[in-house]
Amino acid sequence: MSTAVLVPASEVPQQARRLRTAIPGPKSQALTARHHQYVSAGVGAHMPIFAESASGSTITDVDGNRFIDLAAGIAVTGVGNAAPEVVEAVQQAVAKLTHTNFATTPYESYIDVCEKLAEHTPGDFPKKSVLLNSGAEAVENAVKIARKYTGRSAVIVMENAFHGRTNLTMAMTTKSSPYKQGFGAFAPDIYPVPYSYPLRDAFGADGVAAAKASIEKIELLVGHDNVAAIIAEPLQGEGGFVVPAEGFLKTLSDWAHEHGVLYISDEIQSGFCRTGEWFASDHFGVVPDLITTAKALGGGMPISAVTGRAEIMDSVQPGGIGGTYGGNPVSCAAALAAVSMMENKDLNARSRHIASLVESSLQPLVEELDTVAEVRGLGAMQAIEFVKHGSMEANKALVGNIVKKAMQAGLIILTCGINGNVIRLLPPLVISDEELNEALDVLKAIIVEESAR
Repeated sequence: MSTAVLVPASEVPQQARRLRTAIPGPKSQALTARHHQYVSAGVGAHMPIFAESASGSTITDVDGNRFIDLAAGIAVTGVGNAAPEVVEAVQQAVAKLTHTNFATTPYESYIDVCEKLAEHTPGDFPKKSVLLNSGAEAVENAVKIARKYTGRSAVIVMENAFHGRTNLTMAMTTKSSPYKQGFGAFAPDIYPVPYSYPLRDAFGADGVAAAKASIEKIELLVGHDNVAAIIAEPLQGEGGFVVPAEGFLKTLSDWAHEHGVLYISDEIQSGFCRTGEWFASDHFGVVPDLITTAKALGGGMPISAVTGRAEIMDSVQPGGIGGTYGGNPVSCAAALAAVSMMENKDLNARSRHIASLVESSLQPLVEELDTVAEVRGLGAMQAIEFVKHGSMEANKALVGNIVKKAMQAGLIILTCGINGNVIRLLPPLVISDEELNEALDVLKAIIVEESAR
């Protein structure tokens, strides 16, 4: 393909991508050898390239190759790689205060982040937050809070969900390999029910019927009097960027509130302008009792949160939630800078614009290729599901070939889906039209070529 032709550095055209070596280059290959020698094999590595620097929506590897980033560190760098505003905030913060622990000696930026979360999360009622380090930690604490508040223990999760790799969140995650294989026994009192998957389930666009079927299963397996919470990703992440049918989430949340069950929205991947709204729940008219956030909140620095109704958050005894590094002052500074960028640059509008460019480029493939079952998503959280010729059988092998060729052509993309047959697109929200269109043209050409094999 012409997209992968290598040219001397002096002759590289002015474009986002720059290929100076074969991919991976010699320096990345050398680092891969060290990786295999010193890093646990359990960590894994999606791509055999090593980043040296990044800016906006591009990442440059140690060999001088520059890639268009359509992954954003799994939706983390929504405001861009090494965003100047975030970098400046971090530099100023780290020079003043590296750590104290908020429970030991509190500091204002922790409160500032909680105030911003109260402002932007769904719900017109008093809200409070606890700041933590990772998405899985946020989910664990949300479950603790829900159990404490309700006095119940059962937790309802959605099939095809991903909530983390800790012991409790593994129990809440569907996919066994690689996330759960060999790590049991798992935490008890976790009950999965079907999630709306319009492309593949029997209910199609009837989200209300799909929700009623899941509710029937909850009542059969557990009974509402025993349920502390339902937790759902409003747009499933690892499960395949599945957008539920209209009415599914609202029917579930209404049932939960009718029976004293807390509704938790896991917005770790879908939050902070990623879907064209501050939170994906806003698309479905759902107001969660608790919401978990992470990833884009820190603009690249590690921070997460549980935010919820004040009376629920206050039901926990002092010291019952929190942690040594939760809401680190440097991470809080980064979060405040990132949220300010989202506000000032109207990244919700930018996310919706990204969606229009992706859809206009890739949606025609559904009609043109029998290997493309669906292009779906919300805002800048888009996916392409691939199937085998003449069937709806998942085509994981095709996805693997496309991702490999895309990397060799200067793109960073990720897969997802319970069967590994979905490509997910998560570009930084600051990506330019020129960069995005270039990436989409390259990706589309590769999809067409590989689908013809």
